[in-house]
Amino acid sequence: MEGYFDYAATCPVDEDALEAYNHAARHYFANTKSLHDPGTKAHALLEQCRNTMAGLLGIGQEGVYFTSGGTESNELAIDALLKAGKGRHIITTDAEHSSVRNLIYKYEEEGYKVTRVPLNEVGIVNVEDVKKAIQEDTVLLAVHHVNSDIGSVQPIRQLSDVCRTSGILFHSDCVQSFGKIPVEEVAPYVDSLSISSHKVYGPKGVGVVYIRPSLSFHPKTPGGTHEGGVRAGTVNTPGIAGFTVAAEKMVKERHRIKSEIFALKRVFLRAGEWKVVGDTADGAVPIIGLLLPEMEGQWAMLEGNRRDFHFSTGSACSAGNHEPPGTLLAMGYDAEVAKSFIRVSFSHHQTEEQVEKLALFLNEILKPSVAR
Repeated sequence: MEGYFDYAATCPVDEDALEAYNHAARHYFANTKSLHDPGTKAHALLEQCRNTMAGLLGIGQEGVYFTSGGTESNELAIDALLKAGKGRHIITTDAEHSSVRNLIYKYEEEGYKVTRVPLNEVGIVNVEDVKKAIQEDTVLLAVHHVNSDIGSVQPIRQLSDVCRTSGILFHSDCVQSFGKIPVEEVAPYVDSLSISSHKVYGPKGVGVVYIRPSLSFHPKTPGGTHEGGVRAGTVNTPGIAGFTVAAEKMVKERHRIKSEIFALKRVFLRAGEWKVVGDTADGAVPIIGLLLPEMEGQWAMLEGNRRDFHFSTGSACSAGNHEPPGTLLAMGYDAEVAKSFIRVSFSHHQTEEQVEKLALFLNEILKPSVAR
């Protein structure tokens, strides 16, 4: 689709990943916990995929569990860490994905204390703010790796140092970073992380949660036999096979993809006088956030859709509520200003010509407001 610029929301399925999905659906359809030969065959494929995904993440396969996607991975991870740790205080940001943000609201209603640290002018957490927020009973820090609205990259290693010094458990949502930047460089420094298949051209409905295996906790759903009891329910073996193939391709070709994404972003940024939100320095992250002068982002999105340009006003999982992105509020933007936000996200399958056409469209709709 020529005018599709919402790859941070979801991606089309890679052909090789789709072929792996179809092959597994036909030949590895048995329940992985069944003791007959077809079940054993399916289980062997599952464990092969687990080993591959662990290698891509730079961690051991113990602690790697397949899920239905990033949202469930976040829920299982945070639940596990709160049970494994001691304390009733959580540190996070208002810029987290809605699956994390809403879950922490729920825990807050149940009696947990929550401190939400701000983001700086380029959308990054200040490590000193996290240090100041620590209380005697702080149990968890939840900060994403790459922001889903503006693409800013958080200082995970430094935040990990703070957590380990203070005995705090650390969860990081890596859904927007996996396959784009080296998650294997930060995975050993967190206690849990989440990734998702459809963000890396794999099939929808599949994800991974990593929970440090040395942690002791009771699973969210008791009595499960699949995935070490951490996640109940028959596993999606075909989806896992497709995810693994897509993930391998993204990580293997990451250097080339980074160069192509950087070139596309450069073409776009040079094509107009954009008010960019955040830091676009990391060329590998395929996300650019913009504020449109005197124009609501939702109007621009609808007008773009009418003209076959498809971008968003932020994370798709929270777009339906018409509220400004939490990322911008966490950065100190006024709510009315934040409503002028749009997110453009790119793919290495796009051409410079397609990017230029999007820039031409945005420049065209912005002309009246610029003239004023």
